[in-house]
Amino acid sequence: MTDALVIVFVKNIKLGTVKTRLAKTIGDYGAFEVYSELVKITEKATSKLNVDKRIYFSNAIIDSKWENNYKAVQKGLDLGERMFNAFKDGFESGYKKIVLIGSDLPEISETHIEKGIKALDKNEVVFGPAEDGGYYLIGLTRLIPKIFENKPWSQSHLLKVTLQELQNLDLTVSTLDTLNDIDTYEDLIASNFYKNNQKLQEKIQQLND
Repeated sequence: MTDALVIVFVKNIKLGTVKTRLAKTIGDYGAFEVYSELVKITEKATSKLNVDKRIYFSNAIIDSKWENNYKAVQKGLDLGERMFNAFKDGFESGYKKIVLIGSDLPEISETHIEKGIKALDKNEVVFGPAEDGGYYLIGLTRLIPKIFENKPWSQSHLLKVTLQELQNLDLTVSTLDTLNDIDTYEDLIASNFYKNNQKLQEKIQQLND
């Protein structure tokens, strides 16, 4: 067992349930292809990390993903409750530093995650800000329930509201590089992930011809 734990939240890659905002433009099959690629990037970014990992799926465990790692299904009514429960399980297991990431970031790398873990040597909380006003990474040295309660999930002021609350609680907080996740068609076509992936471009083109 390592001191640090990385938790990955993954949506089960099911047609019609992933990247629904993106699907409005490129269709369910296109969104399915994009998210499948993003999960591969996340799997690659976490594969070389020298710490324990726990993979939490939204609905059902997929054996072919993250082989030989601890896997579970997310528990909770909203994102906050699901994250809280995953952190709670981790701290109860004895981990000292826990970082949680999503699985829809085209630019995520092991370096971002390692920086998140390292930031917890000197801070109680770390965030990886997303360009849309949310965050792609959150790390804690202990369970702080307030972070997960009554938050504007998927809204552009999520991180701002959360940081303000933590300031009021007088907690030490660090932030990492800002990254862009892919929620809309505009996000997709602006990303190097899409521009440099000829195969994905062709698939989406074929699906929308």
